[in-house]
Amino acid sequence: MSQIPDENELKKEVSSFYNQIGWQMQDDGFYQNARYEDLRPVSREYIHKCHLRVKKVLQSRGKFLLDAGSGPVQYPEYLTYSEEYQYRVCLDISIKALEEARHRLHEKGLYVVADVANLPFKTNTFEGLVSLHTLHHIPPQQYLQAYQGFVRVLKPGCSGAVVNAWTSPALMDRWSWMVRFMDRVNGLLGRINGRKVVETKTPPAKKTVIVQPTGTYTQHITPDWLKSQLNGKVNYEILVWRSASVRFLRAVIQPWLAGRFWLQLLYRNEENDPHFFGENGQYPLIVIRK
Repeated sequence: MSQIPDENELKKEVSSFYNQIGWQMQDDGFYQNARYEDLRPVSREYIHKCHLRVKKVLQSRGKFLLDAGSGPVQYPEYLTYSEEYQYRVCLDISIKALEEARHRLHEKGLYVVADVANLPFKTNTFEGLVSLHTLHHIPPQQYLQAYQGFVRVLKPGCSGAVVNAWTSPALMDRWSWMVRFMDRVNGLLGRINGRKVVETKTPPAKKTVIVQPTGTYTQHITPDWLKSQLNGKVNYEILVWRSASVRFLRAVIQPWLAGRFWLQLLYRNEENDPHFFGENGQYPLIVIRK
């Protein structure tokens, strides 16, 4: 298990990364952080529909939607979550993120520099809440505190959506042979066609609660670990946000191999059994209710 840094040092590190690197616009029109996503046309429909799953679990309208760890609200689908809300309250530890969010939300946005594990809001304030790919930046001992904070600021009868990634999810482990095989196929085709092959390999993740990738401090957790923290303390449900990892998509899903069809089939299966794919796929959608 990687050593967990001091909480204050951790916050400074994460803030510095996103101010200086993560939310910097690149020449291709995407943020540097978008390199962690598969933005190819063959995956676009699947990614789009997975993003919209968040909206389905939120109250359709209200005065305040809290975006805890908003970043710049970087994808178009993210904007739809607050379409029927009067205000979207963007909370982030990165000032750069909030500056970028302001460009998208204009007068609809309210902006707060704060820590997601220590929300500076009154109880029963928000009709909806989203937290996307954010909690993996806080140490594990703060997870329960963060979830209980989310519940506290929600109004009774309202819900929130939390999206993160599991470490070593069962489905991705089961399909790892396919990724390795397609790496070789794509490499061979690239050499035959005289193209530079884009490296898709990443170091294999060990089956542990903590994963320390490159960039800034990040950790992923297991379903069993999350349940051990939240059971009996938070009203939550684990659904699927997206079961396929970026690693899997880039290696296996190819336009010449009917990639769009296979993703349509995968999405249909996810819809039919959201609990199974939520616990065994790469990215769960944790729905919290008050």
